[in-house]
Amino acid sequence: MGRSTPFYACQSCGAQSRQFFGRCPGCGSWNSLVEQSNPAADGRRRRAAPSPPVDGAAPRARRSEPIQTVGERPLQRLATGFPELDRVLGGGLVPGSLVLVGGDPGIGKSTLLLQSARALAEACSVLYVSAEESAQQVKLRWRRLGPEEGAEGASDQAGLQLLAETDLELVLQELEALRPAVAIIDSIQALHDAELSSAPGSVSQVRDCAAALQRLAKRQDTALLLVGHVTKEGMLAGPKVLEHLVDAVLTFEGDRFASHRLLRAVKNRFGATHELGVFEMRDRGLAEVTNPSELFLGGEGPCAGTATIVACEGTRPLLVDLQALVSTTSYASPRRTATGIGINRLHQILAVLEKHLGLPLSRFDCYLAVAGGLDVEEPAADLGVAAAVVASYRDLTLPAGTVLVGELGLGGQIRSVGQLELRLQESARLGFTRAVVPRGSGLAPVAAALGLELLEAGGVAEALVAALGVDPAAD
Repeated sequence: MGRSTPFYACQSCGAQSRQFFGRCPGCGSWNSLVEQSNPAADGRRRRAAPSPPVDGAAPRARRSEPIQTVGERPLQRLATGFPELDRVLGGGLVPGSLVLVGGDPGIGKSTLLLQSARALAEACSVLYVSAEESAQQVKLRWRRLGPEEGAEGASDQAGLQLLAETDLELVLQELEALRPAVAIIDSIQALHDAELSSAPGSVSQVRDCAAALQRLAKRQDTALLLVGHVTKEGMLAGPKVLEHLVDAVLTFEGDRFASHRLLRAVKNRFGATHELGVFEMRDRGLAEVTNPSELFLGGEGPCAGTATIVACEGTRPLLVDLQALVSTTSYASPRRTATGIGINRLHQILAVLEKHLGLPLSRFDCYLAVAGGLDVEEPAADLGVAAAVVASYRDLTLPAGTVLVGELGLGGQIRSVGQLELRLQESARLGFTRAVVPRGSGLAPVAAALGLELLEAGGVAEALVAALGVDPAAD
């Protein structure tokens, strides 16, 4: 066997080079090239080789066939015990799928997966591989998250197996021996392949460990959940090929010092990517939030500079409070700060208000925040942002029970948005009585049946007059 040739691999992007550079030629990061050697080819082929047939016959290559003759396989999903998690996954875990769960340290990734493992273990076999914590630490968390002694649902959890190991080969052997329905790897950055000379968590280690786990999971129809770290910029650590390798990428978001957590799907081959799951961190673990609008609505009553919008996250409407503060600037150029709304979107709305309403907002500082820490990306929030800014500038208070939905065009017109009927139904359910919407919605009969006063407007000036009751452009 020939001698292996060393090469240099970037620990940021995975680019390979035959010689050392101080700066990676692929991504431009400094001091990220690390010398590595090619692993043993026979060991790699042995791990990647498929299982031989039972009758001992030599495996045959598959031949193509017409697509209409391909047999369909029923998709039976596994319930995770959290309807919110099932919603984001598209209905539950798919056997043989790989799901990557990322989030900031301490956000609750291990807590969520361990609670799901408890629920899954009541119906199927589950293997929890802890590569970062000892078995005793996981056991202590398992006791804290479970029902109290003697309470209903407190079982022995015989279907949940625990393995504290970082060696990839031992983890693969345990997966082949147990053949569990669900396996959880916490985390993929802590696993390490002895055939590679690089340190655990490097690009090559993460890539090869994930690929080996994927081959085994697909062969055994094991649903695999991988926990991934994130970088300082909030991106998933490791090579981008890791995100392409898995079937779904979930991100767990939220302020670690606040109680609520948001679960989103960045990628999902078995469902939609626009669904949102909302959880609340409590002393006995994570609990689902069945009415998320309660988290994003202020309970102190209406005040100047506050407007309520209805944002849609997938099929879930959320009522959210927007808060704006407009004050005279002390600098040559005014400050613009936005939390939860894109700063460029705020600049565009301020320019439209100054152009079409004549408000001298270029001489004022403007601060905008979405209550509850939610990120609102859809343009349906434009009308609410405009109303909050004008209300703060004029020191006005919107009438109680008013919601605003609409996209603001550069010409000052109010454009229609999707899922408007669903937004109106959620507003009526939470007790709102007035809704300012784009003209031509055709939902007047629906609003009347819901008990909503529907105020339709074609332009921003008309919409703000209907919402505030006064002309915002009048001196």
